Amino acid sequence: MNKKTASNECSMALSGFKIFSVIAFGVAIILFIAIASYKAMDTKLSNELSALPLPEVSEGMRGTMGIDKNINETTIDNYLGRSDAVYRDMRMLIDDADYKAIDGDSYLSGIVEGFEVIPLPFLTYPEGLPEAVGKGYSGKTLFSYDKENDKYVANYKESMQVLEDIFPKDKIIFLMCGGGGYAGMTKNLLVKLGWDKEKIYNVGGYWYYDGEHKTPIKMTIDGVETYAFWRLNYHNIDFSVLHEA
Repeated sequence: MNKKTASNECSMALSGFKIFSVIAFGVAIILFIAIASYKAMDTKLSNELSALPLPEVSEGMRGTMGIDKNINETTIDNYLGRSDAVYRDMRMLIDDADYKAIDGDSYLSGIVEGFEVIPLPFLTYPEGLPEAVGKGYSGKTLFSYDKENDKYVANYKESMQVLEDIFPKDKIIFLMCGGGGYAGMTKNLLVKLGWDKEKIYNVGGYWYYDGEHKTPIKMTIDGVETYAFWRLNYHNIDFSVLHEA
């Protein structure tokens, strides 16, 4: 190998090293920026998730149903989409109780975006329904209420597992229904069965919601009124596969 060839190879090696160094430096800068951005985003998210008032029951009639004073139909839009929470609407698709008699709706005609449906009457029979609505659902339930001892008793061996799957104990739980009653009854059920009452919010009733995140279920197609239940994320309970306790 002559001196000229060796010199050229040395120059090429040096140039390659410089290019590699520039690329490596660029990648390092990108990684640094990405990590910094991730940490900033994580900090911001943590701050947002921590900014949540503790449950505080409203005054008056709404308080008797356990509707929260701070997080309810008028403010729930500010708390949607949280990664540390689950959202549950406790209405039936079509309730046997006649809620039109009290200016409500027996059909689930709309829902707040992000809420998933799990009917309270599948969990336990609603207590203290207004006389005007008549008799409600009378089918099978996961739990029965022992009024004498003020406790809920599992009707099936899988009852607690079903409940824990639908209402994770490590999550904040936002509950909603038509007027607030079913949501309040659900919170009472969960608390009596061991859930943390400070992580459960009864946000009231969809009938009074006027926010920006409505998903309409009642609709008219070709002049025919129908209900788009297919739009719902619905938790059905197949009691036929459960084993009696």
